[in-house]
Amino acid sequence: MNSISQSFAHTMPEHVGAAFDMAVSEAWRFVGQTAPNPAVGCALLDARGKVLVVAAHHKAGAWHAERLAVEQAQALGVVEQIHTAVVTLEPCNHTGRTPPCTEALLSTPVQTVWIGCADPNPHVSGGGAAYLQARGLDVRWLAHASNGGACMARCRALLAPFAWRMAHGRPWITVKQAVNAQGSMRPPAGSTTFTNRQSLEFAHALRRATDGIVTGTGTIRADLPAFTVRHVPDHASRRRVLVVCGASTTVPAHWLEQAEVHFDVLFCPDCSDLPGVLASTPALWVMVEAGPTLLRAISAQGMWDDWLHIGQDAHGCDHFSVSTRHDISPLSLFPQWARCTQEQTCFPVL
Repeated sequence: MNSISQSFAHTMPEHVGAAFDMAVSEAWRFVGQTAPNPAVGCALLDARGKVLVVAAHHKAGAWHAERLAVEQAQALGVVEQIHTAVVTLEPCNHTGRTPPCTEALLSTPVQTVWIGCADPNPHVSGGGAAYLQARGLDVRWLAHASNGGACMARCRALLAPFAWRMAHGRPWITVKQAVNAQGSMRPPAGSTTFTNRQSLEFAHALRRATDGIVTGTGTIRADLPAFTVRHVPDHASRRRVLVVCGASTTVPAHWLEQAEVHFDVLFCPDCSDLPGVLASTPALWVMVEAGPTLLRAISAQGMWDDWLHIGQDAHGCDHFSVSTRHDISPLSLFPQWARCTQEQTCFPVL
């Protein structure tokens, strides 16, 4: 029996909930550059509930969130004030590229550790928490807090792509489909889009948050898309995966040459092999940007986790909606999620 099942019910203090929100928001800033590691946030509080520091894991090889938070607290001279740690993911208790996060926390006077999600790796789940408990810390789980549901949902959304990869061996797949008022995916002549600036910013923010793009050779021949992040700032020097469904001989050589400047380009001649191709990459979350032929194939194979629809009505107004196959989605951390769940216009998955 692990430490989660041994926990007892408790109430989460209001200041702990606020700290969880801050930790998730900080971690969200780095989603899209932490793969193959998960995005994780950590807040350190004093005995009165004041937040001393908030930190997040930036990218693989860099300090994990807990270690970085402790380092920042030391730099600020407040490490001796640490009483409570709030972490979106169970602290690791093993040495990888960096030392264990449990040891970083134990190097401080921390007394209570609140954990949002257990480590999704079944071989280590509960291990970090048990290690901290065995050394006298009060370890509390959002799962056992009577009022922790909203905070836990945000932590689970943050972790969802990593957890899915751990469980199923492939990245989380989000399809983005834009259609006009007539239901067509084809933009007007001379244009590559018919959506407004707000929708473009949403689409590019999604590109920024993901680790790769899946497309088809037909889309490439028709649009010669760059697939780079524009309209919003990208992570510095970020190189993503670009998986092209179809034969490499059918795309223009000059397009491929330009794409390889920014992406690790892989070709997948048979769409049914897409899960295996994606599994060979370090990506946690990929976005499908393709035409109706590939989207129909992906839909038929059930090879998607959530499907974002951006539709335009007869007045030129954009509407968002999302179809999801799970009880949680990383899309819920975007500010546009409220519109996705409230819009009345709904477009069926192909």
